[in-house]
Amino acid sequence: MPVATQGTVKGLTPQQVAELGAQMILANAYHLSLRPGVEVIAALGGLHRFVGWDGPILTDSGGYQILSLAPLRTVTDEGVRFRSHLDGKELFYTPEAVVALQGQLGVDILMPLDECPPAAADRAVVMRAMERTLAWAQRSSRAERQPGGLLFGIAQGGMFGDLRREQVAQLAALDFPGYAVGGLSVGEARPVTREIASLTAAALPDGRPRYLMGVGLPQDLLHFIGMGYDLFDCVLPTRNGRNGTCFTWNGRVNMRLARHTRDTAPVDADCDCYTCGRFSRAYLRHLTTSGEMLGAQLATLHNLHFYLDLMKQSRARIAAGDFASWARAQALRIEEGDLA
Repeated sequence: MPVATQGTVKGLTPQQVAELGAQMILANAYHLSLRPGVEVIAALGGLHRFVGWDGPILTDSGGYQILSLAPLRTVTDEGVRFRSHLDGKELFYTPEAVVALQGQLGVDILMPLDECPPAAADRAVVMRAMERTLAWAQRSSRAERQPGGLLFGIAQGGMFGDLRREQVAQLAALDFPGYAVGGLSVGEARPVTREIASLTAAALPDGRPRYLMGVGLPQDLLHFIGMGYDLFDCVLPTRNGRNGTCFTWNGRVNMRLARHTRDTAPVDADCDCYTCGRFSRAYLRHLTTSGEMLGAQLATLHNLHFYLDLMKQSRARIAAGDFASWARAQALRIEEGDLA
């Protein structure tokens, strides 16, 4: 899912995102509640109409902001009190209020309020966050909401495999239509991310969508797909595009490097996106080093095309029955390119 935190995938139009093959986008209910405000969006026909997106939309609840905006919030069993990073205004979010505001947005998949602990949090802190996350999930599941929206459960548990399995069992008893795994890729080493993701995936209920939140590098996504995860979101393709880095089947390419000054090759010879079909590395480097916004747009377009093509090819390989061997080869190819 391309990330559209503020209701926009940075640098691209909704039509471009759809033409790249995106089936769903992700927005953030916390940020949209601050600006322009949920009431404004609701009065203008809901989030789909407001942002011009015809497909499904998933909204994150603001649980990650409990981690990322730690100096600006206070967490209690009742909810979380934020001091707005925009103007200092005080805001209080309860599980019920978060479900209600996502209902006002009219989104298709809602995330409940959860507490995301830091990667280095000790067991006692993680257990307390788990207890809150479970209690908030129970309250969220009982809260009134608009028809049509699906409320997922979010599993926390830090870097403790036994706590992850315990949280999944607790959430499974609430019979959510889908399950998200949060609290990973928050500063821990990549091997730890893979280990905990694998342990958690093995415990998740069969036959329900599995959403691994906030990951990741292309080679890691191939591993996560092999574990049985279905949905992903990450800012890497857009953020790296804005910074002049492109993802390819042969690893990342830094368009700022001088060696691209006269390079007539496309970013990726194996890519059929608009950027690779029309422009050279030399031109991309020129745009990037000159600070031209087109450079960020073209790199972002390529990166999202690459990520979505990786998903498309993965689905085809799963259907063909040879995903595991193909994924191992591609992940190694990308990893070796990154290290070159």
